[in-house]
Amino acid sequence: MAEFLDLEAQDGVRMPWNVIPGTKQEATNCVVPVSAVYTPIKHFPEMPVLPYSPLRCRTCRSILNPFCIVDFAAKIWICPFCFQRNHFPPHYSSISAENLPAELFPQYTTIEYETPGEKALVPPVFMFIVDTCIIEEEMGFLKSALSQAIELLPENSLVGLITFGTFVNVHELGFGQIPKTYVFKGSKDVSKEQLLEQMSFFAQKPKPSTGVIAGARDGLSSESIARFLLPASDCEFALNSVLEELQKDPWAVPADQRATRCTSTALSIAASLLGACVPGSGARIMAFIGGPATEGPAAIVSKYLSEPIRSHKDLDKDSVPHYHKSVKFYEGLSKQLVHQGHVLDLFACALDQVGIAELKTAVERTGGIVVLAESFGHSVFKDSLKRVFQSGDYDLGLSSNGIFEINCSKDIKVQGIIGPCASLEKKGPLCSDTVVGQGGTSAWKMCGLDKSTTLCLFFDIVRKETPDATAQSTSNQFYFQFLTYYQNCSGQMRFRVTTLSRRWIAGAGSIQDLVSGFDQEAAAIVMARRVSFKMETEAEFDPIRWLDKTLINLCSRFGDYQKETPSSFSLSPRLSIFPQFMFHLRRSQFVQVFNNSPDETAYFRMILNRESVTNSVVMIQPSLVSYSFHSGPEPALLDVAAIAADRILLLDAFFTVVIFHGSTIAQWRKAGYQYQPEHQAFAQLLQAPRDDTESIIKERFPVPRLVVCDQHGSQARFLLAKLNPSATYNPEAALSGGDVIFTDDVSFEVFSDHLQRLAVQ
Repeated sequence: MAEFLDLEAQDGVRMPWNVIPGTKQEATNCVVPVSAVYTPIKHFPEMPVLPYSPLRCRTCRSILNPFCIVDFAAKIWICPFCFQRNHFPPHYSSISAENLPAELFPQYTTIEYETPGEKALVPPVFMFIVDTCIIEEEMGFLKSALSQAIELLPENSLVGLITFGTFVNVHELGFGQIPKTYVFKGSKDVSKEQLLEQMSFFAQKPKPSTGVIAGARDGLSSESIARFLLPASDCEFALNSVLEELQKDPWAVPADQRATRCTSTALSIAASLLGACVPGSGARIMAFIGGPATEGPAAIVSKYLSEPIRSHKDLDKDSVPHYHKSVKFYEGLSKQLVHQGHVLDLFACALDQVGIAELKTAVERTGGIVVLAESFGHSVFKDSLKRVFQSGDYDLGLSSNGIFEINCSKDIKVQGIIGPCASLEKKGPLCSDTVVGQGGTSAWKMCGLDKSTTLCLFFDIVRKETPDATAQSTSNQFYFQFLTYYQNCSGQMRFRVTTLSRRWIAGAGSIQDLVSGFDQEAAAIVMARRVSFKMETEAEFDPIRWLDKTLINLCSRFGDYQKETPSSFSLSPRLSIFPQFMFHLRRSQFVQVFNNSPDETAYFRMILNRESVTNSVVMIQPSLVSYSFHSGPEPALLDVAAIAADRILLLDAFFTVVIFHGSTIAQWRKAGYQYQPEHQAFAQLLQAPRDDTESIIKERFPVPRLVVCDQHGSQARFLLAKLNPSATYNPEAALSGGDVIFTDDVSFEVFSDHLQRLAVQ
């Protein structure tokens, strides 16, 4: 695994197959698709940033890279993608084998270009959308968190504020003397033209001719825009004054009804306002929502409490009166936001559902961030919001206006991407007929992206048959080039180029080569994104059956065994952990929707679809560390056998971090031994997992929920749910201070036995 981590550290890329199956049939036989997991703007301290424009091939538009063949005498370079001969321009005249430009250095397969003097015209824009249909206590928590966030905003950023409940209130911050608000009815959909008319945008300057409003600022004066979007340094006082006086939605709610909350109208007005004022800028709509939408074009439930909020069972039976209409509305909103280049971020803090399942498209296609917590007072929300604006070591590196493109060798085509992006519908010879995720294009829009935003690309091998041996020996390299154009957090336009080379293999003897280049962690993540996507888009899809079939086929093709003899079955170390990943994926929150609401499931999948391989692996198969008097912190098996009375366990499941005290440790802690001078070692033992937890929480986004619990306590379920139930219905396990899990789930041992039996048939 180490060499794959090195590849990721150099280029931000992990591929399940690092040796590519050479024909379409062989790629199909490999079961796990030919794919790549790529982090476009991953932070590399050693990466050079070149202060000039890149050199492009005149035929295929790929960028000069270390894999190009260079004729120094003739000052010509040959493109590895299309074999076009290109002349170097005059400013490369001094090039030689001893005097190479940085883009030809073999170690600089990832490089970035910065055009001098090119800065964004509009500074970053933050439009806060605040739900007021929440109880006073929650309102207090939210106001406090927003006040802290406003202090952290970059000084040059523009800020706007919209609050909503029964009505939508657009606050005029540029009129500091008296608070001034424009009010819109929550049940009514307002067009962009109506919005600008009602907000007096044309009071001083006449309304422009038809068609201007739709895409440009031409018709709007900077004075009229400055009423609603002010630099953070100028409006901090006005913004805090409005927040201080902000009250709970004043309209009475009958006892048998939910609050009238017009979330979709507020988001639509925010999108239209930003589209008119700052189209094409790095603007973010940050929505803080505390309950379900009951009013407007995309309500998720009726006002009457007698109608329950939709569950997975309702979605399966298609007995959801509001769902399809809401999804359609947010798909339309996502297209509008992508066209404008704007991002929708969602902070959902409620015990009930708020409609993340419906909003998912708009957040995901614009590259927005999403945080789900129980309350605006919970550390998950408060600390995550701080992290958004934090600078220094752990800043998110929020960037905007991204465009991602891909080039590859002629024997490969692109099926699509599963991840936070939207298709730019750039059709061409690179596009495969098979579409996965956002497909049918070789370019994608990424309105928002950050240092950990990760895309999963799927490829199609189009070569039908193996060429003869001579052709194979001369051209057995595939090339990929990933191009990312984006505006970084300081407003500079950057262009990052990652060029990869992989060897393809075909014919006899190829299996060993394929296995030697198999990255089982990357493969698990590709399968996780694929199964989540299929569950959302295919009506009659059985995820467990599909995953099991995939795993059996993979083991059958790449395992060592004698036919019909399960005991003879073995897997290469390169593949040996993959069945374990599949076992945990089958049991994970991405596949098992029982006990989770549609909102929670949508949230988990959105995070899975945007995180790196390392983080995603922890979501599927959490890490477990054991602390005891006998040894320092050491990794423990994710198994019920890891529980012991005299141990502390630290479980990192990405969304939650659990510190679990064995029964004896818990008794000693309750007795206060850690405060006695003679028990310093015990105090240190208790502190060690706390320190490790702190370092996990510090660098993770969204901030995970911390659960501190004791063996046999009610919250121990957060650990037990993730463990392999190897001890079920076995009271003898309890004698050693261990634990028993009462479950219908099969253990990993039983799962492995079945797998071996089926793989050798």
